[in-house]
Amino acid sequence: MEMDNRAGFTYMGRKFSDLSVNDDSSAFSDCNSDRSGEFPTASSESRRLLLTCASDNSDDLIGHLVAHLDSSCSIEEQKQAAMEIRLLSKNKPENRIKIAKAGAIKPLISLISSSDLQLQEYGVTAILNLSLCDENKELIASSGAIKPLVRALKMGTPTAKENAACALLRLSQLEDNKVAIGRSGAIPLLVNLLETGGFRAKKDASTALYSLCSAKENKIRAVQSGIMKPLVELMADFGSNMVDKSAFVMSLLMSVPESKPSLVEEGGVPVLVEIVEAGTQRQKEIAVSILLHLCEESVVYRTMVAREGAIPPLVDLSQAGTSRAKQKAEALIELLRQPRSISNGGRSSEL
Repeated sequence: MEMDNRAGFTYMGRKFSDLSVNDDSSAFSDCNSDRSGEFPTASSESRRLLLTCASDNSDDLIGHLVAHLDSSCSIEEQKQAAMEIRLLSKNKPENRIKIAKAGAIKPLISLISSSDLQLQEYGVTAILNLSLCDENKELIASSGAIKPLVRALKMGTPTAKENAACALLRLSQLEDNKVAIGRSGAIPLLVNLLETGGFRAKKDASTALYSLCSAKENKIRAVQSGIMKPLVELMADFGSNMVDKSAFVMSLLMSVPESKPSLVEEGGVPVLVEIVEAGTQRQKEIAVSILLHLCEESVVYRTMVAREGAIPPLVDLSQAGTSRAKQKAEALIELLRQPRSISNGGRSSEL
């Protein structure tokens, strides 16, 4: 698998080896568990008895629940067992390990393919919770979870889609799974979720895409799936709370040539210039990084960015930004003020 790190470039004798932003972790830190309130729970009395049993002998309880995931049980029994496994694994890492060791993963994966959408939803969410444990990720993937999760991402309830995106994100944290997930058809579905989903769905999709697109072939898939359109739209909406996430995903895609014409065609240049002018310090820095990638080899794109009025806000940033932002702003100003710089053996580089 070819992994693609964000490399920099040399311009006029200056090496820009890192065009990333200092900290992207806080932009992608909230796709980490299911939301219990979205699921009906057992009656208070039966739930009280269950929790009492769990505290007394959780191993026996888990074994009992795993047995009721079997296809020989009724749909209602399977639902109840999957729901309780989801709840037991939500906040307790030790339970996630116990549940996996009890053999729950394969029957839960089978539930993800159920024609009963609620049962599918419970199975997806239980797998999500189990995937939060690093020790379980390889077993979940090797047990065949990726394709059923992708089907749930395509055909499930809104909650199943969101939790499937999160589960795929967790599995993608193992490098060997990134390409497998991309080749399973997940990328176009995540792009669609980014474009049409609710706020939580957009956050989950962007986080999963950010993880998956450290693999070069997934970047190409994302661009071919039309990702630039929703990214530009989200970055243009300062009230969306998605500017940072969208910008980080876009910055990751800029290392593949296909991304640049797509960004321009979707109207990304004026949006990026506006962010340099009016965004937060972090947003300004990442917007300048994207513009540097866009302009580094194209006279046409440099001219386009300059005509959008980028130089005045870049000058302001070069004087008042962070040290990294100042460096990037100065580099971009140099590019824009010398739009006919010669490269490639004396030939002007265009698109």
